[in-house]
Amino acid sequence: MKHSLPLKNMTIEEKISIMESLWDDLCKNQIPSPDWHESILEQREKQINAGEDSFTDWQEAKKNIQDNIK
Repeated sequence: MKHSLPLKNMTIEEKISIMESLWDDLCKNQIPSPDWHESILEQREKQINAGEDSFTDWQEAKKNIQDNIK
């Protein structure tokens, strides 16, 4: 089934609202995570515990992403 939306005529707010509605609906279905998610999370936890990696503040991470896409 294919649906189309008048994306060129929609405001950013309308597009975001539709995306939020889609995500809300998808979340209700409790789609299982792929098996590889668990192994990646375990690997990252080991790196954090070993001091090989660290967390970045969300505001700093967003700034880094924005700086890299300019």
